[in-house]
Parts: sequence; structure tokens; C-alpha cells
Amino acid sequence: MQTKVLNIKGEEVGKVSLNDEVFKAPYNEALIHQIVVAYLANQRQGTKSTLTRSEVRGGGRKPWRQKGTGNARQGSIRAPQWIKGGVVFAPKPRDFSKKVNKQMKRAAFVSAISTCLAEKCLVVVDDLTLEAPKTKAVAEILSNLKLEKRVTIVTNGMNENVVLSASNIPNVNVTTADQLCTYDIVVSDKILITKEAIKAIEEACK
Repeated sequence: MQTKVLNIKGEEVGKVSLNDEVFKAPYNEALIHQIVVAYLANQRQGTKSTLTRSEVRGGGRKPWRQKGTGNARQGSIRAPQWIKGGVVFAPKPRDFSKKVNKQMKRAAFVSAISTCLAEKCLVVVDDLTLEAPKTKAVAEILSNLKLEKRVTIVTNGMNENVVLSASNIPNVNVTTADQLCTYDIVVSDKILITKEAIKAIEEACK
């Protein structure tokens, strides 16, 4: 399997061979969904915490007698219906993380990136080197390649100039080949990736 390679001006400069095991996997929507749900769950801190009526300070005395006042009966000024009262079923710190084995992660990743390639959402460039961090330079590259929506730029190793140059452009995310995950592929309209990053992904997925 091959796909065309462009330069930063949007001109075709050749083709790159792709590993069928990585870039020609069948689409598995259920598995991709499971991995994305697990990824989002693992991003949650789980630190939210509020107080129940037994934990709010005060309210030990009955505010008025049970009968004869004309008011509704009350047992504590810290009951949930009172201002400054406790919270019903108060959220407490908990662990939201989900465990996913390596085989499932890999299968979902190759399924997502294969679908991305099949739908022509994967754009391969021969090189993405900037001499200095400059937002205008990355904006021109994206314009030349006609990438206008949510774009994830994938490089082989951290490219600080690219990261700094793209940081001020809305809906543009920069990551490395070893950090690219299924979620990044799913939420992106286009993936801009270098030839070196392609090879690094194929090596990692063996």
C-alpha cells in the first residue's frame, strides 16, 4: 500500500509505502469507542467533594418544636432543603480510571488510523522543519495543504519550533509519533504527519 507525499508547499514529491498491518486494518467502531471512553475517564481527577448533612458544621439543635408553630416540621438547619445545608448523595473523591490491555489499545489505534487513511484524512509530508518558531510559517503550511479544520500535527520526536509556532493557532494540536493515541485521531478532521513519524508508528505497532 502506498500514499502520496507532499512538501510544505502542497506539491507532490513522491510516495511512501505503508505497512498493511497498521494502515489497512478493518474498522472496529465498538473497540474505538471503548478506548476513547477509557481515555476520557482516565483524564478525570476524581477530586470533587462536598459535604453531606452529617458533615456540615452546626444543626445539632431542632430549630423549633414539632407542633404548634404553624411551620413545617424541621429537625435540623443543616438538612438539604436549608440554605447552607448538606448535599443529598454528595459526590466524594473516587477513581474513575479504566484499565485497557495493550492488545486492545493497539487494535483500536490501527483501526482508527487505517480509517483515517481510507477517508483521505491523513496527509503525509516529507519534512516539517522550521528554522525558528513562527506562527505565520505553520499557518502558511496549513493553508498550502488546505487543512482548515481541527488538525493534529505528528512529528517524530519533539520539535520545539513546531510546537511553539502552532500553539497560537486554534484547533491545531501538535504531538509526537510515540504519543499519538486513538483519541487524537478520532477528534481530528485531518492528521498531518511526517514520513519519519510514519516509520516510527509502524515500528511501534509491530
